[in-house]
Amino acid sequence: MVRIFHARIVAGQYLSLLLFAFLVVYAFWTRMPLLALACMLLLVFSIERLIHTTYTLTDDGRLLIYHGRFSRTKTVPLDGIASVERASTMRIAGRGWLRCVLVRCKDGKCHTLFPVKEEEFLKTLARRMGQSVAPEAEG
Repeated sequence: MVRIFHARIVAGQYLSLLLFAFLVVYAFWTRMPLLALACMLLLVFSIERLIHTTYTLTDDGRLLIYHGRFSRTKTVPLDGIASVERASTMRIAGRGWLRCVLVRCKDGKCHTLFPVKEEEFLKTLARRMGQSVAPEAEG
């Protein structure tokens, strides 16, 4: 069965949307249409990426990381994954502020994923790989 998990939108992404929107308004206000056009394009690309990012586990043993229409779909074979672990990308005062799922591949690449249903994603991925879920990584 194919399982699709949607991505969670984190605070930094909301802040970037606000920044691009502010730059569009500022560029129109100061009569700089080329800057406004560039910022509008960045805003459209950002919104497209936020809305359409999904992580798909297929029946044939692949993890598809889709970041919208303007980006390539990354295909990661499940047998090419070395480890999957929960991680915190930003630690302040010993507390993780931005939780993610870190997928390390055997070829040395890493993918940082932000699924909405993190626990369910980890269980499904571990079941399909035939492994157990690693505890949260330090650092």
